[in-house]
Amino acid sequence: MMLFLRSLAFNIVLFSTGISIGLWLRVSRSQDSILILQGGQLWARISLRALRAICGTRIEVEGREFLPRSGPALIAAQHQSAFDILLWLTLLPQPAYVLKQELVDIPVLGILLPGAGFIAVDRDGAAASLRKMVADCRRAVAAGRQIVIFPEGTRVAPGERGTVQPGIVALARSLRLPVIPASTDSGRYWGKRAFKKYPGTLRVTLYPPSPETADRQGLIDALEDKYYDQRVDNSVR
Repeated sequence: MMLFLRSLAFNIVLFSTGISIGLWLRVSRSQDSILILQGGQLWARISLRALRAICGTRIEVEGREFLPRSGPALIAAQHQSAFDILLWLTLLPQPAYVLKQELVDIPVLGILLPGAGFIAVDRDGAAASLRKMVADCRRAVAAGRQIVIFPEGTRVAPGERGTVQPGIVALARSLRLPVIPASTDSGRYWGKRAFKKYPGTLRVTLYPPSPETADRQGLIDALEDKYYDQRVDNSVR
């Protein structure tokens, strides 16, 4: 019962805050992408603090030194739950997520995603969709944004093994940016669907940027090793 009440209270904070900020941005008719992004970052900070206060979930981030304080970057993050969406809004100054087109259709909040400079991808669009994604990411990088992409293409539950899609290689080569890998260790506390089990510690580990000259299969193999091996190299701590 206590677990249910904590989960209920947290979700009330999560959704009520998100809807309130989203409605305010809609009513104000803001066209400023940075202002919209800051609204999202405020929502993320409130939600993660509520996660700690209500659910007792701690967040540990290792390898912060590999993140830029400003300017463009390419982060290839493991994706296990909606927590990943909140996290990067708080760790990066101006993140631009690469996300699936369906999220734009979410009532109230979805329409704000393109306004915040996020990059929606039609996963059924094949080569044309990939070209559009690359072009949109180039514009975001030119504006000094940090690209956050989930190379698995979908959420993969803790303990399961997914597949890193080759789009990350094409994106890295086109943007001429090294890839900063980030793995998530949710342990037994987080399932495929977001915010279902508490408490625990969520650990995110960032690794040194990969060389810009990394070959296609080498980059994919390196990301999969970091995502699914679950062993952290002490050199990045």
